[in-house]
Amino acid sequence: MDFAGGVGGMANQNAHVDVVSWYLDIPTVSRLYLTGAFLTTAACGLDIVSPFSLYFNWDLVFSKGEVWRLVTSYLFFGAFSIDFLFHMYFLVRYSRLLEEGDFRGRTANYVLMLLFGVMCISLVAVYTHVHFLGSALTFMMVYVWGRRNEDVRMSFLGFFTFNAPYLPWVMLGFSVLIGNGITMDLIGIIVGHTYYFLEFVYPVVADIRGWRLKRVMEPPTPLHWLCGNLGYNAHLHQD
Repeated sequence: MDFAGGVGGMANQNAHVDVVSWYLDIPTVSRLYLTGAFLTTAACGLDIVSPFSLYFNWDLVFSKGEVWRLVTSYLFFGAFSIDFLFHMYFLVRYSRLLEEGDFRGRTANYVLMLLFGVMCISLVAVYTHVHFLGSALTFMMVYVWGRRNEDVRMSFLGFFTFNAPYLPWVMLGFSVLIGNGITMDLIGIIVGHTYYFLEFVYPVVADIRGWRLKRVMEPPTPLHWLCGNLGYNAHLHQD
């Protein structure tokens, strides 16, 4: 941290600048998700919005038209607490790693991944009776990132080392140890594996076997246009 001219208030000013710079450096989709989660939690903490109007409920969505629950159930991570910060850390870290890594220049593909996750998790939630689904989507991100970075070495509490693909399972085991439920973790892992197969495994198999349909998870043109990736999409087809 730089201190200029011995002015006492400069430290706070620089800290503010650093926070703003960190926030603005987060890729667009990850930044929007973080902002939505933070504002939703703040609104609930200030009693502006009730969590009862946010949770996922199939009957309320389709019988009473409360379609916003399909979104808000992924934005509320509980009251401000250590657990909330833990979720925000994993959300930002692994969403950012994916958006800046495998999905760099492919914003539409990343948005499609999130939409696929929301659709699948919501369908499973109908039968598992879970209400706030953001942690499952975060687990999906962790799973996909881990499978795409198989050689990355990680450590747990500084003494247990493992490769990145095992990260979601280590996190699941830790949840068991501290007595947390694992339903959301398992849903995220299953949906993440499904997406990983469709996006990264199926195209290779289809190409080897000469199948006509070689890509299942190709974003539609309107989504490319919305995300500003039409030029990138055209380049892919030319190649």
